[in-house]
Formats: sequence, structure tokens, C-alpha cells
Amino acid sequence: MLKLSRLTDYAVAALVRLSTAEGVETSPGIAASIGVPEPTVAKVLKALAGQGLVISTRGARGGYRLGRGLEEVSVAEVICAIDGPIALTSCVEGATGGCGSQSLCPVAGRWDPVNEAIRTALSKITLADMAAAALPPGLRLPVSEPMNEVA
Repeated sequence: MLKLSRLTDYAVAALVRLSTAEGVETSPGIAASIGVPEPTVAKVLKALAGQGLVISTRGARGGYRLGRGLEEVSVAEVICAIDGPIALTSCVEGATGGCGSQSLCPVAGRWDPVNEAIRTALSKITLADMAAAALPPGLRLPVSEPMNEVA
């Protein structure tokens, strides 16, 4: 099963929450509003700030604000900021560490098209889509015609 980390889930929730804030929002304020412990939120915000997805302001009136609007941030960017490169397997082109079975594997390096398709799909879904719980038109499943019941 392909599963994202909880930190990525928390990052999306924090970013969507920041989109509703007027001005800056503190880490404890975000934590309270999304129901996640403050140290975890602080860790997530630090990673997001490192990628420019949030901007931090120090001082008595400091806090965090979005680096860009939700419509400009893809789910793929958030995943990469928190979990690193998107890949189903560790045996992808350019990966470090390798695999102990790589020399014998009949599909070594052939996961790249699958990984690229997933990265492309996740790059098309923005946080605005997540906030609205909607998929972009190109990723929606076709609506099928209702089946006629046989009498």
C-alpha cells in the first residue's frame, strides 16, 4: 500500500489552516486548530519554511504565513518538503543506497515511468483542490451513464 507519512498529512492541514489566517499565525495556534501536538507542528513548519512554502517571522508578533497561495502549491511539493522524493520503490534512477538484488532484478530501473506518472498526477493536485475536496478536471474519473435495469 502506498501511504504518505502523518507529517505530510499534518503539513497539508497546517497549510490549509494558514490560508484562512489573517496575517501571521503562531505554531501553538495552528497546533490547537488542527489538533496536532505543537512540537510536531513546529517540526512540520520548519520543513515547510525550508522549502519556501511558509514564511516565518520572528519576534513578539511573529509566526507563520503562506509563502504562496494554495492554488500555487501542489501536493507533490508538500510531500517532497516533508518526506523527500516521491517514489514507489527505492530502486529509482539516481537513488542512493541501491538494492541488494539490483544486479539480478529483471525490472531494475523500470519503475521510473510509474514513479513519474505518480509525481505528475500529484503535481496536478493543488492545496486549493484539497481545501475544496475536489480533483482537477484532468484527474477526475469519467462519469458513467446510469445502468438500465432489466425488468
